[in-house]
Amino acid sequence: MKNDRSNIIKEYKKKLNLIKKYNELYYGKDSPSVSDSEYDKLKSEIVDIENENKFLKQIGSVTEIIGTKPTNKFKKIKHIVPMLSLSNAFNIEDMKDFLKKINNYLNYKENTNFDFSGEPKIDGISASLNYENGELKKGLSRGDGKVGEDILKNLITIKQIPKKIVGKNIPKKIEIRGEVYIGKKDFELLKDNFANPRNAAGGSLRQKNPGETAKIPLKFFAHGFGEIEPMIFKTQLEFMNKINDWGFSVNPLNKIIKNLDEVESQHKSIEQIRSNLDYDIDGIVYKINDLTLQSRLGNTASSPRWAIAYKFSSEKAVTKINNITIQVGRTGAITPVAKVEPVTVGGVVVSNATLHNEDEILRKDIRIGDHITIQRAGDVIPQVISVNKKKRDTNSKKFIFPEKCLCGFPTKKEISKSTKKKDAVRRCTRGYECEFTAREKLKHLVSKDAFNIEGLGKKVIDNFWELKFIRTPSDIFNLDYSKIEKLEGWGKLSINNLKKAIKDSKNIVLDRFIYSIGIRHIGQENAKILGNFFKNVKKFSELFNNSKRENILKHLSDLDGIGETQVESIGSFFSNDKNSKIVKSLIQILNINDFKKINKKGKLSNKNIMFTGGFEKMGRSEAKSLAENHGAKILGSVTKKLDYLVIGNSKPTKRKIEKAKELKVRIILENDWYKILDR
Repeated sequence: MKNDRSNIIKEYKKKLNLIKKYNELYYGKDSPSVSDSEYDKLKSEIVDIENENKFLKQIGSVTEIIGTKPTNKFKKIKHIVPMLSLSNAFNIEDMKDFLKKINNYLNYKENTNFDFSGEPKIDGISASLNYENGELKKGLSRGDGKVGEDILKNLITIKQIPKKIVGKNIPKKIEIRGEVYIGKKDFELLKDNFANPRNAAGGSLRQKNPGETAKIPLKFFAHGFGEIEPMIFKTQLEFMNKINDWGFSVNPLNKIIKNLDEVESQHKSIEQIRSNLDYDIDGIVYKINDLTLQSRLGNTASSPRWAIAYKFSSEKAVTKINNITIQVGRTGAITPVAKVEPVTVGGVVVSNATLHNEDEILRKDIRIGDHITIQRAGDVIPQVISVNKKKRDTNSKKFIFPEKCLCGFPTKKEISKSTKKKDAVRRCTRGYECEFTAREKLKHLVSKDAFNIEGLGKKVIDNFWELKFIRTPSDIFNLDYSKIEKLEGWGKLSINNLKKAIKDSKNIVLDRFIYSIGIRHIGQENAKILGNFFKNVKKFSELFNNSKRENILKHLSDLDGIGETQVESIGSFFSNDKNSKIVKSLIQILNINDFKKINKKGKLSNKNIMFTGGFEKMGRSEAKSLAENHGAKILGSVTKKLDYLVIGNSKPTKRKIEKAKELKVRIILENDWYKILDR
């Protein structure tokens, strides 16, 4: 028995040392000495031995020697160039609008065509690979687009990712971007553990032990870049061909498209073969091929102007409504949800479908017991698109929309002061006093784009709420961890991680704080505009003062991007004593940093600018972007605060010019504008 055990250990160590040697050659020196199949066969043998002889765990494990040692958590690293999301097109009209916007921005003729690089949009996990002098130095997740997670140790387990770029004219620094995915055939072996291939890929990349990631057959398609120093490419196609030569996998269906007819043709042809591909795709990504034009077009706050995702038609399925319930959102909105017979839509099993609002149910005559067609686009909850009334039986029931919230308080359809129309959505107006609204507000506050508190997800919020650990946002920062220690699933490590995450979140920038408190109609971009207006939390706190609030609201209406709806919503929010009390308590706890402009030392720093008329050399959008990049703030109306009214040569608004003259605002002609920019 002893000899048998000794022989097992001896054989195990021999195989373990051999795979260590292979790993060193593959991961460290980018010089594999065996084929993938031979490597996988050896690894499988080691795993089998480990499973049959548990005592071997005392010696080590094959999962512990892949790549480098696993870490307890992922370090956060800022992207040198933000990883933005793409705007979407759903039909050819959207693509026409996309092309029109490009032409307008560049001030080109409306019918100008461009060469586009078009390739399938992989439904995977975005990743960024940073190379210095050809060596892979960093591997990041997309994260929130600005800051990603350091997942290098997991990424290097993917054999399609080169550890070293070998070839001619390799830039000193280059960031390769792409999608990590799992093939459909490979997923068949994993489907019992994951909802869909994308979840499998995402879950695998977030393993703290790279060895666990290495067990999953992940693949990588490269499709773009971030930082390149020096820039050696002139077109997207040139870039793609070059990285393919370097050893990166690029999608073979990528091709150059010259007009909208070719766009539609490619879109239809790939959609037809979509089901036959071994990877999930949800559309085609079109990018301006000319990199000079890409640079000139630049980005909006959330997406590049030079690229778009032309999505395929939504996935549809037929099912039956078993029941209709209501949910309460963070703004008090009462949303009806259809509980349906579970059905697979786009590879995902769904059991809920949104019904939007009371008017939608009445308009479509949706009843409990009905057979319906639902559709799903992306990761959003499916929606009911039609009812099969021919299959309706006598047992179907009309849904009587409740006039009271789940909290028991009466709901109402508000009338907008700006539109004078009644809202389609029925709302509970109790705010934080409604426990269901309050709970959803808390979930919003801790979410990724708000305070981003890891370890405090939706399920944890629900659990802590039921246990009465939290009721208001301030409770999050005053948690009694001694109570949490007694809960199942909460060990010392997870509690310490939660403590650190909450502590770190106390430092927050003003615009992010404004977004986090959940004012209706105030999204991330609106919050940035408000942050730029208030500058600091002291000025922002003047909204609590009834006498000062009205004056502030008047000034907010002058801001480009803030309309009557937003102003009305801000006024309503801070008029509520409960809301004000909660926000005040947060301000006392947190360290809210001042809003920082893009360029405080720019040529137009602290200048308020407005544009009117068309320009010869650039579009209005480009002019606005350039002004903001030089530190200016763009206003939407002519007021005393305006420093410059910039007039284009083509059809300027006379009323604005007259108003500017009346207020003695400096007027800048188009040619003078170019002189300011040195263009």
